[in-house]
Amino acid sequence: MNREEAFAALDRIAKGVAEMFGSNCETIIHDLADPLHPILSIYNGHVSGRAVGSTLDVTGLEEDLYLDTDMVNLLAVTPSGQQTKSATFSIKGDDYHLGFGINYDFTALTYANRVLLDLMHTEVDFHSAMYKARETGISDLLDEAILRVGKPAREMNKADRLRVIERLKELDAFSYRRAVPYVASHLGVSRYTIYKYLDELREREPAAQENEEET
Repeated sequence: MNREEAFAALDRIAKGVAEMFGSNCETIIHDLADPLHPILSIYNGHVSGRAVGSTLDVTGLEEDLYLDTDMVNLLAVTPSGQQTKSATFSIKGDDYHLGFGINYDFTALTYANRVLLDLMHTEVDFHSAMYKARETGISDLLDEAILRVGKPAREMNKADRLRVIERLKELDAFSYRRAVPYVASHLGVSRYTIYKYLDELREREPAAQENEEET
């Protein structure tokens, strides 16, 4: 493949890539055999503000560089402040040294990303917030019930624990979600035991009501 054929092939690819990825994608063919790397062909040149014949790089500088390796996925900021992902591929033959460049302007995406991050920001997850609020409530009620009994939980017998459960029942504490496992863990008993205590208290209620009626 001679220089003319290589350029024609690269130019066709450059045009296709620019069309495929849209107006934010600038594609360029450089003459890398020339130390100033003049542009031979360019599509979507508005990204960097360059045209055919320009010897400036994507950042607006003119440097005498010898590029003999591929440079891929580099950040390059254009003179107008556009942020681009830049790549240049070195293609060499007997009578040519061409460069195929791609500069993708992702500036709009950075702004969109900020908006999306702001939109998706939350304080805590729903269940954590709900459980925390409810756990604080049941904690206050349990403290009151234990204080009324007048003993620390580790020194309580069954009668004491029943008094605690009875007081919590009066305070409607078991309407809180996860109240039973919370109380069980703090009284040092199983959840099954708490349910048994509640059953005992329910069984006592008819007898207590009868006594009230008799008196």
